[in-house]
Amino acid sequence: MRAIYPTLIMGFLAACSPSIPDSGAGVGFDNSTDAQLAREAALNTGQPVALPTVISGETPLGAAQPTVLPPASTSASSSDDIAAETAAALASMTPGSSAPSVSSASSAGSGQAPLATVASSLPPVDTASISDENDFAAVSSRQTIESDAARIAQNKAQYEVVTPTALPTRSGTSQPNIVDFALSSDNPQGNRIYSRSGFNSAAKAARNCAKFASPDLAQSTFLSKGGPQKDRQGLDPDGDGYACTWDPAPFRQAVSN
Repeated sequence: MRAIYPTLIMGFLAACSPSIPDSGAGVGFDNSTDAQLAREAALNTGQPVALPTVISGETPLGAAQPTVLPPASTSASSSDDIAAETAAALASMTPGSSAPSVSSASSAGSGQAPLATVASSLPPVDTASISDENDFAAVSSRQTIESDAARIAQNKAQYEVVTPTALPTRSGTSQPNIVDFALSSDNPQGNRIYSRSGFNSAAKAARNCAKFASPDLAQSTFLSKGGPQKDRQGLDPDGDGYACTWDPAPFRQAVSN
């Protein structure tokens, strides 16, 4: 009998103690299956759907009101109807005419937003930048032998031969004009016509010419310092009258052409 008393006391205490919730289920997830079933049933019947609200000990009073979503539309147009309307709209389109818009009347009663509107007009084809002069069929459709001859005659009448004129006078500078010097001289590059000192070596001329940004500047400085008769800076060791690698041939050729 003494052994039965402790067992009865432990059973009585266990019956009076509160039940311990399942810690692995999480707070508010014990009714997730029922909420999912209720949502699917509401979608099928078109009734408003109430979002399940998680309620815990931290939820204030009055804040656990469910949020109701609007019912899903059950009268939306089927994909076959939309495809048929699109095909009919495309079939009625012609190049250069306005493209019909997708009908908004059918979508007004369906509860859906209207579909994107088709462009109001097709962009014109611009071929102004593409020449078809090599296409015989295209040219013969708009030109004849007589019109082509008239166009050639018009182009010849507008052709003008520009006669060479005197070089303009450079203003605002006292530097010699290397173009005038190139046209006034006739000796080729490398032909010695001026005497030079033996101290003007090619190595010295190379060092001095490296100080100039271009042969034109070297020739202009050479002429301003007494050239071509004198070579005070050692820029013309061969005595042809041209400093460094300056060549007057391009200027002479431009005038002869």
